[in-house]
Parts: sequence; C-alpha cells; structure tokens
Amino acid sequence: MVRLMATPIPCFLLFLLFLFSGSEAVTMGVNYGQIANDLPSPTRVAGLLRSLNISRVKLYDADRNVLTAFHDTDAEFVIGIGNENVSRMTDPGEAVAWLQLHVLPYLPYTNITCVTVGNEVFKGNDTLLMSNLLPAMRSVHQALVSLRLDKKVTVASAHSIDMLASSYPPSAGSFRQDLAPYVQPILGFHSVTRSPFLVNAYPFFAYKENPSTIPLDYVLFEPNSGVTDPNTNLNYDNMLYAQIDAVYSAMTAWGHTDIEVRISETGWPSKGDDDEVGASPENAAKYIGNLLQRIAMNQGTPLKPSIPVDVFVFALFNENLKPGPTSERNYGLFYPDGTPVYDVGLRAHLPSIAFSSCSLMMPALSIVMILAVAASILT
Repeated sequence: MVRLMATPIPCFLLFLLFLFSGSEAVTMGVNYGQIANDLPSPTRVAGLLRSLNISRVKLYDADRNVLTAFHDTDAEFVIGIGNENVSRMTDPGEAVAWLQLHVLPYLPYTNITCVTVGNEVFKGNDTLLMSNLLPAMRSVHQALVSLRLDKKVTVASAHSIDMLASSYPPSAGSFRQDLAPYVQPILGFHSVTRSPFLVNAYPFFAYKENPSTIPLDYVLFEPNSGVTDPNTNLNYDNMLYAQIDAVYSAMTAWGHTDIEVRISETGWPSKGDDDEVGASPENAAKYIGNLLQRIAMNQGTPLKPSIPVDVFVFALFNENLKPGPTSERNYGLFYPDGTPVYDVGLRAHLPSIAFSSCSLMMPALSIVMILAVAASILT
C-alpha cells in the first residue's frame, strides 16, 4: 500500500498525482457497508476508491455523508431502502418524499443510478414484508416517473441465491414454488421497467457445507476440469457462473428471457470460526483475484457469453460490529486503516485527514489550473 509521507504535500502536487495517474480502471463494483465503529470518514473513503479507480459503489442506505463526500466524482451509486422501510414505500406520497430527501438533493453532482428496495426479503419468513415488496418497488418507480428520473434511476431488490429450489445443473435452475406468488410478478416488473434482477451469491456457503464433495478449485476460479451440464453440454469451470445461469434458467421457466441478472454481492471471508471451512486470506485472495481477472476480460457466462458478468464485491472493509459468525466480520478487501487484508494486486492508499480536506478543493483547483495553462499558451 502506498502511504502519504508525514511531510505535508501541497494540494496542487496531489492534484497532479491524480491527474497523471496511469493505472487502468477496475470495472467491478464494491459494497460499502458501515456496520462498524472504526471506519474512516466517507471523504477519506472517496479518496481510497479514487486511488483504485473503482467508480461503482453500492450502499445499504442513502447515507448523506457518503453521497456528499462523492460529490463531483465519477462514482456511480446504488442506494438502498432498508427492509424496515419497505411497508412505508407502498404509499406513493412516502415514496416521493423519500426520493426528494435522499436522491434529488444530490443530483446531478452525485451519480445515483439505482434504488434497491429491501435486501434478501425472501430469506426470512415475514410474509407481510414479502407481500409489500412489489407494491413498494412499483411505488418508488412511479415516484421516479413523476420526478422525471425514471430514465436515469432504476428500481430493484437484492435477492439471496437460496430463493432457488434447484441450481444444479444450471439448465434445471428453478425458483422455490412457495415464492411464485411474489417472484413471478416481480419478474414482470423488471421486464416492463427494463431493470436488472439482483442476486447475492456466495459459493463460499456451498463449499462450507460440502467441502468433501465440492472441489475447492471449482469455487475459487482456479484451473479445473469443470462440470458439464448434461442438458446443454455447456461446461462450467466455476460455481458463481453456474449459479448465475441457474437464475437465468429459473426466469426462463417462468416465461422471462429479457431480464439481465447482476450479482449485487459476492465475496469470500478471510477468517472464520472453526466450522467455517475454507475461510482464509489465501482463499479470499484467490477468489477475488481470479474474479477480478474474469471481470477485466468482460467475460460472460456459458449460457450468456455476450453479456459481461456484472459484479459488486462484498465488501470494501471488514465490519467489526456485524453479528453472526466470525466470517461475517471478515469479508473486507481492506482493514479500516486502509491496509489490504490480502493481496490481489490492487494498489491503493487511504488519504490522510489533511489530504481529505485538501481533496475537496480539487474541482475548483482543476479549473484554476486549466485557466492558468490556457493563459500561458495565449501569452
């Protein structure tokens, strides 16, 4: 990790460092969770992501401090309405009010492209929440239409991969039948609004439950002979792509071939409890590193080779206050101090507090510098 020296560096030098940075952009997105009490400020995080050239960020809320910190950057944001607010969003007036408070104030200077309504709603057994999900999604979409934002901002909901009744072979992928009354009309909504179907998929969970039968290389994108789908003869050399195609097959079975599947969460923990087989920094580095290589190739799945896999990695930081097993607190690419948890070749730095305040001056400073260069040319 590149660190700033203790000696103060003039703002214009820092600007030049950014201006002439030659690193290639990383096209993955990242989940920026904040269930922790030791994370750096959003302004410093903006600098960290800028150093990585990561410009796609997914939030689980609509944190004003984060959205303000990324003002006038190229970052593309997915923001979220939590499960606790889904029922409120079924009221059209509440949906408009939410957008007026959490979206309108930041446009166009912060690039908000998607609002997720709820997260893994079908993972639990709250049937009222399940019933309210689609009305809430429709209400938020109609509010966007009324505000003339529907061409810019889509509406979706992130679903757990375990909403599938079957995922193997991928061609036999199917949704749980008990979810049909909820999921079938949601698919209709996505078809009409041309919005993506978001899935949280973690091959780690499958491996943890069956380490003796699932090859580790297969889940880590490492070289292996793969698995051939007997119905399509398509070969899969990794589980994530098989899971994505299982979702496509499930949607096709219910009459939809016009909806894109995107991965809203995937990752691998660097630490776990004794019974969490496979949780290690070595495996996390292989999973994320190999996934990044696939993303850089604009690779599609065997079933949809022309559609590049769209992924938001989970997560940016380790989050020390997340409940549950040890793995839940160890999915981060970085520790809160900005050091990498494991090496996947991402060169980054977390700006100091002084740098962060300096970076707020960058847009205005860049204009001044451009004008100065123009003046020198003219003279």
